[in-house]
Formats: sequence, structure tokens, C-alpha cells
Amino acid sequence: MNTFDPHIHIKEVILVGLGGTGAQIARCIARLVYDMGRARLHVPAVRFIDPDAVEEKNIGRQLFSYGDLGQNKARVLAARFNAALGLSISAIDQPFDAAKHVTHSRSTLLIGAVDNEQARAELASAENAVWIDVGNHRNSAQVIIGDQSDREVMLQHIDGRDGIYPHLPNAALLFPQLLEPKKPSESAQEMRDAGLSCAELVAMGEQGLFVNDLAASVAAQYIWRALYRQPISTFASFVDGDSLSLRSLPICRDELLPFLEAQ
Repeated sequence: MNTFDPHIHIKEVILVGLGGTGAQIARCIARLVYDMGRARLHVPAVRFIDPDAVEEKNIGRQLFSYGDLGQNKARVLAARFNAALGLSISAIDQPFDAAKHVTHSRSTLLIGAVDNEQARAELASAENAVWIDVGNHRNSAQVIIGDQSDREVMLQHIDGRDGIYPHLPNAALLFPQLLEPKKPSESAQEMRDAGLSCAELVAMGEQGLFVNDLAASVAAQYIWRALYRQPISTFASFVDGDSLSLRSLPICRDELLPFLEAQ
């Protein structure tokens, strides 16, 4: 079994996007760092980043209540988990800026739960960070982990060494279309382009109510493995809410090379 080992000591965990999926991931991160503290392990600094305020359409579909209306999402969830578990999560109510918000690029676990190409492009600009990208569709989702945006560098490590891969292609390298403007191809996409949020799509039946939870659970497993230095043997996972199936791609030349050659 090949595994991903970037040889870093994670000093900070940054979660960008506290919406439907991000809020669920935030809950998982809080539980993880609480558990690490109880086990007397090194607890990394944690930051939640999101410029958006809680709206009525978010209630019941995200982890917010009526009492949170008008407040910043990142600040609400950081305060909630800090109070509940005695944590020190910080919150930033601004759009993510890699140059400003990543303080230890080679020691950062960066998790993105965003739904637009501009935000993903900024995530991709955080060089050397281990980036877990989470995205969802109507009733399916994908989770990708990687640290390398340079195709040539990745090709040099395409075979790993003694079963260890020091680098994996990140989401932008695997799926460069994620950084391109979206093209309307179906009704849900057209409505997104018209300005409707995921919460509104759920209300209209165009997005599954629990697809965010499914995506967050898969992402949480990757986060847990990274923080606890457990073997990471896959680089991309795809979950389908209709068939209740999960498919993960193992780290190996045969699975990685097609993505890199297709460019």
C-alpha cells in the first residue's frame, strides 16, 4: 500500500468556507482538536474563515439558529465550539487571502469548502500547504487531498519511493476546470449562476439535504489521518448520495498518471 507523507508537522488548520459543508467540517475539526488535547497531543492552531453573515435561508440547513441571524458565520461557529469544548479557535470574517492568512505554509493543513472558482484559485495559491478540497453537486461530492500544483514536480514523484509519496497533485492540478468560470449545463447550475445559494437549492429540491454531511464526513477522515499521522492511501474520494456509494482512488502511478497526462 502506497501512502502520502509530506514530512510536515502541522502547526495550523485553516478552514475556508463555513456554509453547508464547511459548518459540518468545522464541527468535526472541533471534535478532533478537543480529542487531541485530551490525549495530550500537540494541538495545532485552528482558524475559521468566511466573510458571509448568517441568513434565514441557512437555518435548519446549516449549523445556525435564529439567534445567529446577521452574525458572521466563522465567528458564530468558532465561539460556539470554543464555549462548548474549551477550545481557542479563531475566526476571520474576510475573504480568504493566502498571503495574509497562511502563516506557516509548509506546516498548514488547508481545508476548502467553497463553491466558486475565485475562492478556489486563492486556495490553490497557498503553495506547499496540504490542501483538502471539498465540493458537492446535487447529491454527490468529491474530496481531494494534495500539496502540489506543479505538474513537472509531480511527474518526478509519480512512482513515490519505497511506497511513500512526498507529494500529491492538489485539486487545481487534478481538475483545472475547478478554477474556470462555471458553464450552465443543467437546471441546478443555471440557478447557481443566477445567484441562488446551496441552501436555496436544497429548499427547491435541486440539492440533497444531506449531501453536505456526506462530504464533510469523508473530509473529516482525511483530516483525522493528517492530524494523527495515520497512513493516507488515497488521493481522491467520490461519494454518491443516490446509490450510497463511496469510491476512493488509491495512490499509485496508474491512478495518478492519467490526470497528469490529460493536461
